Amino acid sequence: MSLKIGIVGLPNVGKSTLFQALTKKQVDTSNYPFATIDPNVGVVSVPDERLDKLALLSKSKKVVPAIIEFVDIAGLVKGAASGEGLGNKFLTHIREVDAVCHIIRAFENENIVHVSGKPNPLSDLETIKTELALKDLETITKAKGKASGEARSGKKEAIEILKNIELVEKILSAAPGKKSDFPGKSDFEEGASIQKIADQYQLLSFKPSLHVFNTSSKNNLALPNLPNAITLDIGQENDVSAMSDEERKELGIESQLPKLVRAAYELLDLMTFFTTGEDESRAWTIPMGSTAKRAGRAIHTDFEDKFIRADIIFWKKLLESGSWSKARDLGQLRSEGKEYVVQDGDVIEFKI
Repeated sequence: MSLKIGIVGLPNVGKSTLFQALTKKQVDTSNYPFATIDPNVGVVSVPDERLDKLALLSKSKKVVPAIIEFVDIAGLVKGAASGEGLGNKFLTHIREVDAVCHIIRAFENENIVHVSGKPNPLSDLETIKTELALKDLETITKAKGKASGEARSGKKEAIEILKNIELVEKILSAAPGKKSDFPGKSDFEEGASIQKIADQYQLLSFKPSLHVFNTSSKNNLALPNLPNAITLDIGQENDVSAMSDEERKELGIESQLPKLVRAAYELLDLMTFFTTGEDESRAWTIPMGSTAKRAGRAIHTDFEDKFIRADIIFWKKLLESGSWSKARDLGQLRSEGKEYVVQDGDVIEFKI
C-alpha cells in the first residue's frame, strides 16, 4: 500500500523547506506569504537498515524501499474559507491523503515574516484546524442537501446517512472559535458511523494528524502539549539534506527526519515486511495486525486470492543463518497458514 501525507500550515512556517529536505526537490522557499501556489508533490523513500542488510545478504540486484508521498499545499490564513489569502481551494489537493501533517512555527525571528505579526503555536494551529473544519463543513453541507432529497422520498438508507451527516455537521460546526482539540467522533456513540461519513467525503478534520513543531537554535517558544507531536529544526534539516553521506559522517551529523517517518507509521498503525532474493529485496507496507493472506495483497491480489501458505523468518534470524537455504536446513523457517498474524520485520516467501 502507498502512504500519502498532506503538509499544511500558515505561510512561512517551514512547510516547503521541510518538503524540500524530505524529497530533495528544489521548491520555492522564499520569505514571503504564498510562495507556494500550486501544490508540491514528492515521493520519499523510507530509510530502513533492515532492508539494506537483507539486500547485502542476498546480493540483490535491486533494492526497493517503502515510500511515502508528501503533498505540500499553499499556506492557509485565517478567513481562507471566505476567500482571504489564496482561499481554501487548495485543500482539494489533499483530500485523498492518509494523514495530515501540521507544521507549526515555534520560534521567533524578526527576519522571517509571520502573517499574524508574531508566531503563537497554539493559536496558529487553531487557525489551520478551523479552516479545515470550515472547508469540510462546506463539503458536508452539499452532501446534506443531496441526502435530504433522497430521505424525503422515504429511502431507509438515505435517512440513516442523513442522520450521520447531521452528526458530522454538528462536530464541524463546533470547531470555529474553539480550542484546536474540538469535539471529535470519539465524543459520540456513533463513532463508527461518523468515520464512515468522514471517509466517504474525505473530510480533512477527521484524518489522523501529526504535529511538527519547527524549532530553531534560539528564541524558541513554549510548546503546547499535543498528541502525535515531534520537534524538528527544519532549517537545519534542509542544510543536512544537502550534504553528502561522507560530509554528514565527517561532521557527526544525523538527520532527524526519520522521526517523522516513524511517527507517520505509528500514527497509521502500519508496519513493514520484507521479501528478499538475488533479483530484488523489497520492503512492503501493510496495516498492523495483517494476516499472512492479507499481507500477500500488498504484492498482488493473486497472492491473497490464491494463497496456500507462507514461509516466514524474522529478519534478524535470517541474517544469523547466513542465507535462506541455510535457514531452511537449520529449521529456522516456519510454514504458516492464512491466519498467521505478520510481525513487523518478518521476511516472507509466499506459496500460491
